[in-house]
Amino acid sequence: MEVNSDKLNAFMGKMVTEFGAAMNASLVLLGDKLGLYRTLAAKGPMNSSELASATGTAERYVREWLASQAASGYIEYDSASAKFSMLPEQAMALADEDSPVFLGAFGNVIASAFLDEPKISDAFKSGKGVGWNRRSECLFCGTARFFRTGYMHHLVQEWLPALDGVVDKLKRGAKVADVGCGHGVSTRLMAEAFPNSRFYGFDYHEGSIEAARKAATEAGLGDRVSFAVHSAKTYPAEGYDLVCFFDCL
Repeated sequence: MEVNSDKLNAFMGKMVTEFGAAMNASLVLLGDKLGLYRTLAAKGPMNSSELASATGTAERYVREWLASQAASGYIEYDSASAKFSMLPEQAMALADEDSPVFLGAFGNVIASAFLDEPKISDAFKSGKGVGWNRRSECLFCGTARFFRTGYMHHLVQEWLPALDGVVDKLKRGAKVADVGCGHGVSTRLMAEAFPNSRFYGFDYHEGSIEAARKAATEAGLGDRVSFAVHSAKTYPAEGYDLVCFFDCL
């Protein structure tokens, strides 16, 4: 088999870039989990000692994290002051959970793909599926936070108004099912926007429903929203005015 050296070098360059991105995902997970991005964005410029002190972490580890993140272009480094900071654009993506472009949760989602590898490998051999409710916990949390960005900035403002007459029904008082609701972010946002309506969230992962109930209680939504463990095949069909499927179909 004849090998084209130019194609080989181009492919190897591509793979090395992919390997770097894969490894960096673990560092993004750490930065998000430990509050390194949020603190740096709020209080920077900072050196490694200052960031470690502000986040309750070890300076030696923070020093390496900062260097790798700066080398990747995720944060900035000023050689004159020997301090690190974040540009507004970087902070929007990695430090501000309410930003319309927040991506900080993707580390959790990627981590679950590796943690669940044994289950996926078995499925390749058996041909059976791996149920969403059998995945690692970090997938549920990461997915809820990752999709929260879109829901928060588009669901009530754009998606629901795109449906003829639906917003008027919701304002008057409608009955809504949110199927595959996960942690109930979409359900809560709709319930907060339309207090005259009643919202019912369903998901077949019990842990997600527990998290959804807790968040709804903390939000003070009372009986305007409720959650129950059901699949898309078993949730009660009781004359809903609107049935939603967000990122689960």
